[in-house]
Amino acid sequence: MDSNSKCSRFQIPLGSMARSMFFKALLLASAISIVSLLHLLPSMDLAPKTYDHDCIIEFEEDSNLTLTPGSYLFQSRVLNSFWGSFDSLSCKKEINLVSSIVKELKGERLLNFEAETLCIGETSNIAVSTLKKLGFTNVINHRVFSFNKKNFVYSLDHHHDESFDFVLSKDLGKVAVPALVVLEVERILKPNGIGALLLDFDDNDNINMIRYASPISALLRNSSIVHVSLVNNHGLVVFKKKSESKSETESENRSSLFYHQVLPEDCKSVNFAKQFMNLIEPPLAKETPYQEKTTYLPKFKDVSSSKKNLVYVNIVEDEVGDWFPQSYPIHKKDFNVYFVHYNTSIMLSHVKGPRVTFVYHPELNENFKDEAKVNVGEADVKEDEEFDLVAWFKETVENADFVMVKMNIAGKVEMKFLSEIYKNGVICFVDELFLSCSESEDGERERCMDIYKGLRSNGVFVHQWWNTHELHQRSNV
Repeated sequence: MDSNSKCSRFQIPLGSMARSMFFKALLLASAISIVSLLHLLPSMDLAPKTYDHDCIIEFEEDSNLTLTPGSYLFQSRVLNSFWGSFDSLSCKKEINLVSSIVKELKGERLLNFEAETLCIGETSNIAVSTLKKLGFTNVINHRVFSFNKKNFVYSLDHHHDESFDFVLSKDLGKVAVPALVVLEVERILKPNGIGALLLDFDDNDNINMIRYASPISALLRNSSIVHVSLVNNHGLVVFKKKSESKSETESENRSSLFYHQVLPEDCKSVNFAKQFMNLIEPPLAKETPYQEKTTYLPKFKDVSSSKKNLVYVNIVEDEVGDWFPQSYPIHKKDFNVYFVHYNTSIMLSHVKGPRVTFVYHPELNENFKDEAKVNVGEADVKEDEEFDLVAWFKETVENADFVMVKMNIAGKVEMKFLSEIYKNGVICFVDELFLSCSESEDGERERCMDIYKGLRSNGVFVHQWWNTHELHQRSNV
């Protein structure tokens, strides 16, 4: 037998053995990969990142999850490709849903962009991203569900009572005890805070929202249902937490109004000044010699050249020499000026030139009714009460190009006027507002600060006015 025949005899079994070993190794590697994947799946976030030009949601890293290069490659190249198309469609639906909810609640004046917000649910990361893009500045999420377990994490204990102004909760149908979600949302809401609960329906044809809202209403201890509707085939039940104090005064109710009632989206003055709101001087609890300069709006916008009809309204201001900011970028002679007061002596000191009008309004005097009853009798007083300050103000400013208002809100009549023009949206004609407030006592000082902050949180360009000459003498803008 020659050497070639011997070699061919040994090559056949060696080749067969190599193939056998190769397939065994391949099977072993596959088995190891499958086992590794099964260990990885329970802790893996299968919706890490969706890449789409309309939907980019960042991956929320789990500090307890460590991925090897191989497992990360498998997840990013294989699993993400498989689930990516489904995630993209789901993500867009979530974005549209959250956007529709915000539009509806802002339309109802139940929500503002400064609200401290918590989003609850499996897709809460998408909700957070969407809200931030819409302009919300303080938003976090709490993913109460895990991917492979449909149980509810039964408490939100690390969130203290009364922590949030707005809570958006989804996936109530995926928890064992939905009532716990409702109670927890109510617990962490601040007084006057808004809770929004989303409900899923199997049949969208015959939906009675009142029937779905009634069980939620029965669970609420310190809140009331304020809005119920259908949004993108989801039920939306909105409730508002009651104020902490049942003995809340009328003035406190009005100051809280500026926080919790949102101005219309087409509010002219808010849209005009919103890009400069972060430049306005901060409100101070008391006047100091080192306070920041007043940042007047015309410093950022060329008002005098582009806007011809400039209106200045002064309501109950007694200072003769300080009725107009001395360092204001526009001269007072460029304005049509209106003084609204109960004291006719103000007319003699202020109305000294053209384009200056005095508007007599005796009710601005807190003692007007008592004095009038003594002097002329109650029947004659009723005839004098026909002047409608709000109606006059709207008629005066609604066609103006730029409106500046300075007023004292220490009295009940003035505070009522401010509340009314805010509620009916007339304040949207006011571009720049100066408010002075009685701040002699701690309680009043806190109320005044609440008014300033509440107005600013909804986009009103408002300044503090300290009833002194010094503030505007120091301002050098």
